[in-house]
Amino acid sequence: MAIREIRTKGDEILYKNCKPVKNFDERLNILLDDMYDTMTDHDGVGLAAPQVGILKRVVVIDVGDGKIELINPEIVEESGEQTGSEGCLSVPGVWGEVTRPNVVTIKAQDRNGKWFKATGEGLLARAFCHEIEHLDGKLFVDKVTKFLD
Repeated sequence: MAIREIRTKGDEILYKNCKPVKNFDERLNILLDDMYDTMTDHDGVGLAAPQVGILKRVVVIDVGDGKIELINPEIVEESGEQTGSEGCLSVPGVWGEVTRPNVVTIKAQDRNGKWFKATGEGLLARAFCHEIEHLDGKLFVDKVTKFLD
């Protein structure tokens, strides 16, 4: 496993759309493992592949309940609303209030290509939305209603 460099705001790769993963191979496994190690090394709860310079639809999340790996994720249902503070490893030192759905259901593939669904509430729902937006070239700062000191 390796700790990869995290790209920061202003890096063009963060604003590009990611391509779907088609090859579920050892390179994908290495990427997933490196992303998880990078995320935990930086005390994050989520990391998307473009944040480490890879334009693939790959996300890792751990909000304290264990590792979640999402390949080719899509939001299929959302409900409710929550407003809370949010930050990003690609925008260090910046926090802001963002309104997101309170419950989010996604469908994605695991590292072997098997499709599954997962539902998150609260922080996990927020992480699903935040990381999937990275795959579409969006940063949370564009949704901030109030920046926090």
